[in-house]
Amino acid sequence: MDSVTSQTPRPVPPVAGLGQTSSGSGEDTAAGAETDLGKIRSAPAPLVITVHGTPAPQGSKRHVGRGVMIETSKLVKPWREAVKHAALLQVTTEVVFRGQHRTIEGPVIVEVTFTLHKPASAPKRRTTWPQRKPDVDKLLRSTLDALSDAGVWVDDAQVVEVTARKVFPLEGVDALPHPGALIRIWEVTP
Repeated sequence: MDSVTSQTPRPVPPVAGLGQTSSGSGEDTAAGAETDLGKIRSAPAPLVITVHGTPAPQGSKRHVGRGVMIETSKLVKPWREAVKHAALLQVTTEVVFRGQHRTIEGPVIVEVTFTLHKPASAPKRRTTWPQRKPDVDKLLRSTLDALSDAGVWVDDAQVVEVTARKVFPLEGVDALPHPGALIRIWEVTP
């Protein structure tokens, strides 16, 4: 069953203009660092969405005739529905409890951690990495499209920076205890 759980927000990722001196070298002075810290502290908290379910890649489509294309993977639709449901639930929570969500119209930064099912053949006592299929870029494609369908933003073309990782349950940064995804979305503000 899809649900949303609360997560402790991580620090806001770097935003254009932070950490730059007048020369643009990126070397901070003490005063510049204080100014940047103020900008980070005043930045809005990210929208955090936790999706439960098996992440599915959105890959190729198959032509079935008369200009009709269908998705080749039957797992994509349930995954996109799970993402959409979790996003709508989180957005509703933001509106009800904080009265502050709206569709994002400007540039966004997205961070996604996909937790994949660990194969029975994988070692149990050490951290391993899901270095086989599904490809992280195809997982992102299905997830970002579902967030567009949920109305989190107008279009996924607004994503100007993305960080994505694949992990196994409870192994690695932001890994969930079961398959799913942890998504953080920051609206880039001037």
